[in-house]
Amino acid sequence: MSGNLFIISAPSGAGKTSLVQALLNINPQIDLSVSYTTRDPRPGERDGKDYHFVSRDTFLAMAGRGEFLESAEVYGNLYGTSQTWISQENAKGRDILLEIDWQGAAQVRRLFPECISVFILPPSMKALEQRLKGRGKDNEEIIAKRMAAVREDVAHVAEFDYVIINDNLNEALREL
Repeated sequence: MSGNLFIISAPSGAGKTSLVQALLNINPQIDLSVSYTTRDPRPGERDGKDYHFVSRDTFLAMAGRGEFLESAEVYGNLYGTSQTWISQENAKGRDILLEIDWQGAAQVRRLFPECISVFILPPSMKALEQRLKGRGKDNEEIIAKRMAAVREDVAHVAEFDYVIINDNLNEALREL
């Protein structure tokens, strides 16, 4: 018995995390994979809930042992998904949701072509920039880097099974 594997990807600020949290609230049978990362926690983030925060050396050692289903470097930080956890949950028949970037999604799709992938888009570049500024989490330099990366992110949208434009959270959640 195995569960379904879902991937949700989006450019930074497209509303991916808000959509995922809303989806998990109405679908408790779906388990969210908690990624490992080398980045510092943001205010309010908790280790083991939002991410597993590890040092770069620890992450590289884990990668060297083949512990990640997928991994990628994003904005200078490393991110990865635990292969062991995915295998254990899948064997239990649990549905699993991966909230990962397009690079990680490509790696997972190669290993699990039956997975279902969704790409979330903002309604416009202007709306995306307003969202990033409105979060109050990043300075102008980081926001500029995130905006520059959006073009690369969006260039991979055709690789996904479904695309949802997140102009309204409730409507996007219904589509998801």
